[in-house]
Amino acid sequence: MEPMANMALRAARLVAPRITRAFDRPDLIKVSDKGQNDYVTNIDNEVEYAIVDALKTTFPGHSFRGEEAAQNIETAGAEYEWIIDPIDGTTNFVQNIPHFCISIACLRNGKMEHAVIVDPIRQEEFVASRGKGCSLNGRRLRVGSKTSLQGALISTGGHEQAIAEQQASIYQQLLSEGAVMRQAGSAALDLAWVAAGRLDGMWMSQLNIWDMAAGALMVQETGGLLGEFNGGTQYLKSGDIIAASPKCFRSLAPLIRKHLG
Repeated sequence: MEPMANMALRAARLVAPRITRAFDRPDLIKVSDKGQNDYVTNIDNEVEYAIVDALKTTFPGHSFRGEEAAQNIETAGAEYEWIIDPIDGTTNFVQNIPHFCISIACLRNGKMEHAVIVDPIRQEEFVASRGKGCSLNGRRLRVGSKTSLQGALISTGGHEQAIAEQQASIYQQLLSEGAVMRQAGSAALDLAWVAAGRLDGMWMSQLNIWDMAAGALMVQETGGLLGEFNGGTQYLKSGDIIAASPKCFRSLAPLIRKHLG
């Protein structure tokens, strides 16, 4: 494992017990609204602060950006930037649904370099580094081998009312082509599961960089394809992402482009 990825994994392991304890003790969780169907908890803030605190001790010259901005640090001229989502799937966490994760990505001059996603409930640790592949609890991963949408397991998510009709049309067409649909509530885990071959593809819109940076590198390192709805590749900036195994991507991407591109 690359040293920087190892440090990110250590930071995630450090905070995982804090999350699982709160999950088992909902009385410890204090919830605030950030927006429509968008929540933040005291645990999100505490975990993000602890992750940044652990990493900045080892990497004092790096920049840090987190979903909750608990301890954002912008270092002028920094080569490396850490992108942190302390709990991706906060709504699930708040509702006591055991499907959420810690997501940590490291960018080098704007390019994804290292990624760690930890599912604290299942005790699953996904780790990837550019050019070094991706592993789950030490086992090397590859994307799935489905050759078409027939029987493919596809995930989506979000709550954007403005594209509700388009989403429904995509859903209907995928079902008519024999795909099996899921909507689990964590973009980062969806991407990690595409990398692991558990899902054959996923798409989501209007994500933030911390929702997808780590998972996108994992898909890339396991042989998957990534893109935007319009056919571009600037998904980290646009927030619109499609990820899938190669053959599924070639069927899924045009279908989504037709409705959302």
